[in-house]
Amino acid sequence: MLNIMLTGVGGQGTVLAAKVLAQAAQEKGWHVRTAETIGMAQRGGSVVSHVRMGNDGEEVHSPLIAKGAADLIIAFEPAEGARVLPYLSPEGVLVTATTAIQPVTAAMSADPYRGERMLERLFAVFGATPERLAVVADEAILKRVGNRKALNIVLLASAIETGRIPLTIDDLRSAVEACVKPAFVELNLKAIDIAVGEK
Repeated sequence: MLNIMLTGVGGQGTVLAAKVLAQAAQEKGWHVRTAETIGMAQRGGSVVSHVRMGNDGEEVHSPLIAKGAADLIIAFEPAEGARVLPYLSPEGVLVTATTAIQPVTAAMSADPYRGERMLERLFAVFGATPERLAVVADEAILKRVGNRKALNIVLLASAIETGRIPLTIDDLRSAVEACVKPAFVELNLKAIDIAVGEK
């Protein structure tokens, strides 16, 4: 059984990324269940997607991941990754984008939220086990892609490259072609190539 949690802010494509992962799992014949927890997502609120795959032939009975049981967390934003850390298993891996999204409440504060500080906190948490934290320089990659909307696919490719998901980049390509609107397939395939090339 493989438990993957995706977390981000409304509009970043978290739900589509979960759908692509589920499609890739189904194409391998695995049983898979997904669920979303969405809090005011359209206003920049938190979005958390759960993807559970029976990659060893198991049947998945529940879509929600318990605390301490996520094998992999894919964070579209550093603070959202920190928010769901209690769900990560003791051997789990966190893959996070570096670019921070400023919440409205933080923007009005005298001490606004800074992504660098959140990344420093994550590095401190994983200090003794750096192999459990993969930081993706999303801004540089997406500049080459030419569209920030490909962040979700860049992070999926980066997560597969960690080796913690028993899927291949070709599995991801196939799932993208099945799930993404035809007008955006080429953009997302390009994003995969660039993300993998950055490793």
